[in-house]
Amino acid sequence: FDQFRQWGLHSVPFFWSEHLKKEDVDLLFNNLRNYEVVILGGGSSVLGLQRYKELGEKYFGDRDLFGRILADRQKAGLLTVGFSAGADQLCQFLAFMYHEHVHDPYAFGLAHNIVTTLHHERGKENEIYELAKRLSQCMAFGLPNDSGLAIDQGYLASGNMWQVIEFLIDTSWDRPEDGWHIKTRQGVKIEHLYHDGRNWAFNNNDKMVRIMSPDDRYQQAWIIQGGKIIDYWNQQVSQFQSIEQILSSH
Repeated sequence: FDQFRQWGLHSVPFFWSEHLKKEDVDLLFNNLRNYEVVILGGGSSVLGLQRYKELGEKYFGDRDLFGRILADRQKAGLLTVGFSAGADQLCQFLAFMYHEHVHDPYAFGLAHNIVTTLHHERGKENEIYELAKRLSQCMAFGLPNDSGLAIDQGYLASGNMWQVIEFLIDTSWDRPEDGWHIKTRQGVKIEHLYHDGRNWAFNNNDKMVRIMSPDDRYQQAWIIQGGKIIDYWNQQVSQFQSIEQILSSH
C-alpha cells in the first residue's frame, strides 16, 4: 500500500500471532469497529476463518464476535473488502465447505447467499457447479485473479432482502512476469453456474439484482448486461426497465 501513501492513505496492517496479548486484540477489534475500510487478507481460507473466530472465543468468550463486528460495519455503511481468501471468508459458506477437513464451513455471510471459488480459470467450471448444486439458495461464482464482486444489500419494506452485485474485472496489470497468473488478461470472465448446469459469464460493470424472502423460499434475480435487463431464470429480456423499478415492485 506504500504507493498510495502520497495521496494520504493511512493503513494499519495487523498480523496474527500465537503470542497476541489481550491489549493487541482489543486494538484489533477497536479498529475493526471504526476504520472506514477493512481488508481481510489472503492465505488459507479455512485457517484464517478459524483464527478470526478463535480470537473472539479466546479473549472474549464469544466465537461469533469477529463476524458480528463485520456485520455491524455493513449496517453502518462501512466498507469491508476481501482479498483472495478474504473474499471467500465474506461469503455465506467457504468454497471448500464440502471437503472432509472443513469442520466449520460457515463464513461471515456479508455477501448473503453468495459463494465463490478463487483463482478461477478455464477447466475449473466443475468446482463452481458443485457449489451451485449443493447450495441451491446461493449464487455460485468463479473469480479469476484480478476480478471481484461489489455487493450492496438491505431490506425492503416488504421484509424481502434486496441485493445488487456489480462485477469487476481488471486487466490493467501488465508486468510480463505475472502474465501467467492474471487470468483476466487472458480473457477469463467471472463465471456463474446454475444448479441445473447452465452457465453465464459476466463482464466488467455487468450487474445482478436479487430479491430474496427471509426464509429463502422465494428467490428472483435479473442480470443487467449490454444495457438489457434479463430475467435470471429464463434468460429472456425482462419487462423491468431499471433497478429501482425491480425493487419497488417487491
